[in-house]
Formats: sequence, structure tokens, C-alpha cells
Amino acid sequence: MKKLAISTLAVLIACPAFAMINNPSEGSSWTMWGMDPYVGLRGGMSYTNLNVKYEGNKESMTDFIFQGRAAMGLEICDTVRSEIEWSYFGRMSDQENFGAGVGGIDVKTKMQTLLWNSYWEFGPYQIVRPFVGLGAGVAFTDFERKGDLIPHHSESKTRFSGMGTLGVTFDMERFAVDLAARYTYVDIQSGLHNFGGDVGIRFMF
Repeated sequence: MKKLAISTLAVLIACPAFAMINNPSEGSSWTMWGMDPYVGLRGGMSYTNLNVKYEGNKESMTDFIFQGRAAMGLEICDTVRSEIEWSYFGRMSDQENFGAGVGGIDVKTKMQTLLWNSYWEFGPYQIVRPFVGLGAGVAFTDFERKGDLIPHHSESKTRFSGMGTLGVTFDMERFAVDLAARYTYVDIQSGLHNFGGDVGIRFMF
């Protein structure tokens, strides 16, 4: 998975150089089935809430973490686009007391997601337009739990993930800047909820 992620980032970092070669007045030089391709890079911070249940006790583990995203997509028309997005989330770490006989438990979680997202931009303006988006896919998670009174436990799982997005885009023809607020759900433990915000740039071909 790490080799795939590194290769994907290398391609995405190199792509903007090719995207800027064309004259904006000539439109996109590449098309796929009449749709214009693009690549996007995004980064920001997020708040993660992971609900953990152990021996009948349930606690919410929380942390603020970094998130980075890379996407490859197609502009279907002037207002609709669809993409495949790979996301990396920093390590979440927290400790909570699970009651007598269990004591404090340390929980650490690392996560990556692979989502298929679709966005709809609306509004009468040519440059500044709000958008909404929905995405679904899978999350690759590493979960670790340990405490003084319980055995150490770790697991790696692939689980369903869904995402909802609200934001605004600044369209400059050859590239666009996106400001987005995102909610991501992952089906691990008793539910992981991630609330984040990021700034991204998309390069159109």
C-alpha cells in the first residue's frame, strides 16, 4: 500500500507541469469520452471521534490530525465532476478510563481511504461557485489498543467508508482552488467520525 501511495503522489506532483503547457483559450488538449480530466492535491486538519467498546463500556476517543488527499477525475460538464481520491490521515491517539477492573486504555488508529467522489457545483457565477459532494469506498485501518490491566491488541482491517462535502471553488480555467468542509464515516469499532477542512488545487488538462 505504501508503494502504491508513493507512486500515485509522484504522478500527481508531476502532472501539473503538463497541465500548464496548453493555451487556456484552446481548451483542454486531453479528453476522455468528451470529458476533461484533472488531478487534485488537498491538505488540511480534521477532528476524529472513534467510539470504542470494551467489556460493556463504551468511550469516545478523540484527536486532531492532519489529512492529505490526492485525486484523479473527470469534468463531466461545467457543473458536475467525478473522481477517484486517495486520502491519508495522521495517527489518532487518545486515552480513556473504561471503569473498574479495566482502567485506562490507550488507543491509536491510522487510516487511509480510497473513495469514488462526485461533486455538483451550482450558482450563476463563472469564477466562484459553491459545491456539494458525496463519496463512497473503503478505508484501510490500523487499530491498536493497550492498557495496564488488559492484553495488547492490534488489527488491520478494510472497511466501508462514506464522505459528504460542502465547499466553494474558485475556477481559473486551467486550475481551480477548492475550500471544503468534509465529514467522513468509517465502519470500524463502534463507528469512526471524522470532521475536517482542507484547501486543494485542481489542475485541468
